[in-house]
Amino acid sequence: MVESRRVPPRGAGLSEPAARQQVVDICRRLYERGLIAAGDGNVSVKLDSERVLVTPSGFHKGLMKPDDLIVTDLHGRRIKGQHKPSSEFLMHEQCYAERPDIHAVVHAHPPMTVALALAGVTLSQCVLSETCLLIGPILTAPYSTPTTDEVPRVLQPYLRQANAVVLDRHGALTLGRTLDEAWHRMEAIEHAAKITQAARAIGPVAPLPPSEVQKLQALAQTLGIPRPPEPCTLCNACPSGRGGPQPAQRGAGACSGSCGGDCGCAGSARPSPPAALGESSAEHSLFDAVVARLRG
Repeated sequence: MVESRRVPPRGAGLSEPAARQQVVDICRRLYERGLIAAGDGNVSVKLDSERVLVTPSGFHKGLMKPDDLIVTDLHGRRIKGQHKPSSEFLMHEQCYAERPDIHAVVHAHPPMTVALALAGVTLSQCVLSETCLLIGPILTAPYSTPTTDEVPRVLQPYLRQANAVVLDRHGALTLGRTLDEAWHRMEAIEHAAKITQAARAIGPVAPLPPSEVQKLQALAQTLGIPRPPEPCTLCNACPSGRGGPQPAQRGAGACSGSCGGDCGCAGSARPSPPAALGESSAEHSLFDAVVARLRG
């Protein structure tokens, strides 16, 4: 009788067998595209208002079978399956709690996205029009110890302002109304990261002007492209951002760390990224020295 009262969430509409196969397919794509390795990553989808289908802990995600997946309640307690659910389910639980509009979560370790975060380069600036239009803000959350309750606590404010979040020194998290949407967003942020790094290797990269960003946001509304429930304020990539220190406050201890480390605050333990995603003077000096050495 309880089973008959469950209502599939809007935008999901998958039977359990179909959802199992789709999760396995997405995990295989993540592995084949180099976005995860070995036991990395985890994927989940809400089967209905009470149950979540999630990848098992410790499994090589590129080699899973549909029967390996676990059904849990919204708090990660196992309902069906022989294996332990993902050790990072707390992160998925927080996503579903904060965002009733989404029904799927993909967590991976996209190499270029993680590498840029390690180097202090944020993807929150609107540089690529399609990324800005189709995903919206890509925020960087401060580091938290994986598999612990630090992760959902740190992520909480970011989940309401972004559909894609970079986890400092860890990986990335994408949310979607469907599994496909969450997967597409993960693929898209790594693609944006590769383009950003390629451009930075050539020269300075300027973000889109605020007026153009506003036009893209308006276009997204017109086209029905979903946006997070709250406007982005957790970075200083645009005038509305208040997550990091203002220029006059910049310096050790000035920032609470909610900027994701992009300001070079004490909490990030790393220097500020070059202005406008360009190369720093030190990088230019090193490059000139190498060229001079090669020329003999």
